[in-house]
Amino acid sequence: MAEATQDELRAHESTYQSFSKLVLFMILWLVLLLSTMALGLVAHVSVLALLLGIGGTLALIIGFAVLG
Repeated sequence: MAEATQDELRAHESTYQSFSKLVLFMILWLVLLLSTMALGLVAHVSVLALLLGIGGTLALIIGFAVLG
């Protein structure tokens, strides 16, 4: 009985950590998106915003894939 509880606890912790990483990724990506939109629309630096958006998104994906 205690082993089943330990297995359930480990599974729950694993799910919680995965969900936390997903939430962190989405928050960071949203900040990146808003900053590139501000660069493109307000500062009129659309090429830099596009490059920063694509590069930042790739960096986030690679970073979370390698560190995850």
